[in-house]
Amino acid sequence: MIKNDNPYDSFSQTIDRAAELLGLERSAYEFVKYPERELVVSIPVEMDDGTVTIYKGYRVQHSSLLGPYKGGVRFHQTVNQDEMRALAGLMTLKCALANLPFGGAKGGVTVDPSTLSKNELKRLTRRYTAMILPIIGPDEDIPAPDINTNEEIMGWIMDTYSMMRGCAVPGVVTGKPLLLGGSLGRTGATGRGVSYILQETFKRLKMPQERCTAAVLGFGKVGKEASLRLFEEGVRVVALGNSGGAVRNVKGLNVPAIIEHMEKGRRLDEYQEIGMEHITNAELIATECTILASCAISECIHADNAGTIQAQIVIEAGNAQITTEADEILAAKECMVIPDMVATLGGLIVSYFERVQNVQSLMWDEFEINRMLKSVILKAYDEVWEASRKNDVSMRMGAYLIALERVCTAKRIRGIFP
Repeated sequence: MIKNDNPYDSFSQTIDRAAELLGLERSAYEFVKYPERELVVSIPVEMDDGTVTIYKGYRVQHSSLLGPYKGGVRFHQTVNQDEMRALAGLMTLKCALANLPFGGAKGGVTVDPSTLSKNELKRLTRRYTAMILPIIGPDEDIPAPDINTNEEIMGWIMDTYSMMRGCAVPGVVTGKPLLLGGSLGRTGATGRGVSYILQETFKRLKMPQERCTAAVLGFGKVGKEASLRLFEEGVRVVALGNSGGAVRNVKGLNVPAIIEHMEKGRRLDEYQEIGMEHITNAELIATECTILASCAISECIHADNAGTIQAQIVIEAGNAQITTEADEILAAKECMVIPDMVATLGGLIVSYFERVQNVQSLMWDEFEINRMLKSVILKAYDEVWEASRKNDVSMRMGAYLIALERVCTAKRIRGIFP
């Protein structure tokens, strides 16, 4: 059993295993393990009380083989350079898997945004943008929302970049407000993609949706959208959890009521309904259910809790949710794992649609965007499903095989400069 809690090392080791299965020489694939460029910045922010705090920020650009760099920006106290490297590399493979003309990137700031006022958060965002500005742009590197960032923050990034350039540049970010050139359907796209994949999984495994149950770890942007869609499709959502605790009702939770409760600024652990109990996130992970959807922070499913999982299907609805060791434990339990490389494609795909609309100065309606999203994500899912069965490997490894082969082929065609 491989034990590795470093996400970048885990990424590199998985690349090695996929390359071995593909029969690739080291010289043909080793470049995939290393980012093309890394920028580490110190961000001074004037706080509301007049003091100055220095935060550390990152932007890692993994690959420009297939197009401009693309990847989210997260604000979280656990952000570090190895995490950014791993997530940037993963984004390169996700773009290749979905056949999107992007390469991978990732950015972030090591900060707990809940400790900042709105003005402090705005100053942090603008200064971070100014410091990574030399390497981002609509044809170079296009940030997007991630953990603890949203369309408002993308709007601040777009405005800061535009002020520096002297004209409006809506294409510098995706996931921004509609009035600034955002796309219909972008909010909730990742969660919508998760629901499309689960619907397809139910069909392939011949599982009636109304007999399925789900537990959702991480009740943020993705978790809310995914749980609401599962609820609307007849799946009984029995547990929900976030950093403030978790709730469980074996007869099914009223997901719309919980979302309404949260939108009023209340905490999940303050919610009450008949038949419901307050539990820990550890108990949520161990809940007996058909589906465990993990939408939380990186490596929340690890060696210490993977053995408690009783779900038949675990869908990694956030990036790098499952450690290498936990993957092996789940495989030994014959638990089906739908990996992040395909499960989280929804946001990336609609970000691509947003960029196309910005470049062409057009606007698709939401029905058309959702139709195209479903088509692209299910094509990728079908390819991963077939590759995993053809090669007798996990779905994660099936996704790596497809994506790695495409990236290496592109490198072979382009060659090495000079």
